[in-house]
Amino acid sequence: MALISEIENYPGFPQGISGQELNQLMQQQAERFGTKVQRDDVTAVDLSAHPFKVTAYGGEYETKALIIATGTSPRKLGVPGEAEFTGRGVSYCATCDGFFFQNRRAVVVGGGDSAIEEALFLTRFASQVYVVHRRNRLRAEKVSQERAFRNEKIGFVWDTVVTEILGDGRVTGVRLKNVKTEEESTQEADGVFVYVGTIPNTGFLEGQLELDDRGYIVTDRQCHTSVPGVFAAGDVQERVLKQISTAVGSGAMAAMEAEKFIAELEDRAYPERTG
Repeated sequence: MALISEIENYPGFPQGISGQELNQLMQQQAERFGTKVQRDDVTAVDLSAHPFKVTAYGGEYETKALIIATGTSPRKLGVPGEAEFTGRGVSYCATCDGFFFQNRRAVVVGGGDSAIEEALFLTRFASQVYVVHRRNRLRAEKVSQERAFRNEKIGFVWDTVVTEILGDGRVTGVRLKNVKTEEESTQEADGVFVYVGTIPNTGFLEGQLELDDRGYIVTDRQCHTSVPGVFAAGDVQERVLKQISTAVGSGAMAAMEAEKFIAELEDRAYPERTG
């Protein structure tokens, strides 16, 4: 969420809001009610005994209940030149790196919401943005599509995939292949922004929780995982509809279920809430 330049479809913000601003507002609201935010990177968990142990760079934590909301990471193209030029023209975050492409040409790979929103953001800086999509129509929301089609800086390359990222110290272009005609071509560019899907951040959970064949955490409708007292929320357990609103909904569910679990452990009443 924090990497999205403009969020158009979150309830309560009819004029839109940046992902970073929404993120800050949510944190401020949580802290107002006593939430303590500890910035650290988790390296391992031990869910074999209770209380659970969470190991991070800053130390070890013990907890009666655990909510996992680690989200997803960008899927890579897996083509020659991608790894070599990452940070040298290849990026997975236009909001982070768009400023460095003032008056330059950029290629955006993908056709979903993230790809189109970030392509629109790039037009603030780049002289030309080429959206390369393997299909002949976009998957992004209609409002984003309409804005992109109206933007004179954005061009579309349909039914096409990137087969190689070219460069000499930095990105200079991409090699393309039409998936229908198999015709190959080259597009000059100074940057490549990749939005071709995501991978759940669950590598540290293997052998600890039930994961599906794609690595997503398996939960029931109440966000319970295969280990009692461990819950999951957001994109890390949502395979289909990756929206902020659905993540917020599952986060609320997981939080209430975690509170209920702790109340039962402590043999105290659990208040029903409807607000």
